[in-house]
Amino acid sequence: MKTRGILPVALLGMALAGPAAAQPQSGEQAAAANTTQARAALDAMVQALGGQAWLNMKNRMLEEKVAAFFQGRPDLGTTLIFQYQQWPDRDRIEETKHRDVDEIYIGNDGWEITYRGVQQLPKDQVRGHLRWREHSLETAVKVWMKNPKTLLLYEGPHLVENRLGVQVSLISPDNHSTTIVMDANTHLPLRVEFQYRDSVYHDLNTDAEEYDDYHTIQGFPTPFTITRFHDGQMSHQFFVLRAVYNQALPPDFWDIDAIARRVER
Repeated sequence: MKTRGILPVALLGMALAGPAAAQPQSGEQAAAANTTQARAALDAMVQALGGQAWLNMKNRMLEEKVAAFFQGRPDLGTTLIFQYQQWPDRDRIEETKHRDVDEIYIGNDGWEITYRGVQQLPKDQVRGHLRWREHSLETAVKVWMKNPKTLLLYEGPHLVENRLGVQVSLISPDNHSTTIVMDANTHLPLRVEFQYRDSVYHDLNTDAEEYDDYHTIQGFPTPFTITRFHDGQMSHQFFVLRAVYNQALPPDFWDIDAIARRVER
């Protein structure tokens, strides 16, 4: 009796699967279907982040406490920073509660401004900052996704700190790649990861950033805990205290001389 009860269901499953089994996808069709699935996952992420408003965001300021780590072990204390980002290529980091140490990145250049004046940041530090910018969520979505030559790869379920996500990798036309894991339920980013060759030793390094404790600020879901990793070791952890979006910044906000005059006072 049990066999007869199961058989119709099994036959129905075979009937439904029959056409697909009889007409297997070609490699080209499978690749196209995978790309469509990857794009759908990325589109869902953008909508979760705020949709068109997120794409058109003018700027963002995060007031954060930063803890640094060495070989996975925390250094003592935290640093208070105020981090401004203006797409596509302007970043300003004000350090300490007095905001009297500034790091400015405009285009491919970086400066440090203190009471001693203005000096160029070390090339390695600038290169590292630009590397994060070039592999950011914003670059992946606003630049790479718009290029028809970018490869989108849907890579299926993936766990980030016991949170179930789906993983998508983007490979740009110049062969740079970024891997994004999105929460399977909320579609919000859980992790961004990329690899690069060390400029001195030429070995392959992996940098990653994980996002947790989201709060919605001005309509934008904002992770209040951001953790960075280098080759699997925790390197920095950012604890967001306050977030502000789309501020009306002063006309000279990105003017190096104007910033130097303010810091020197």
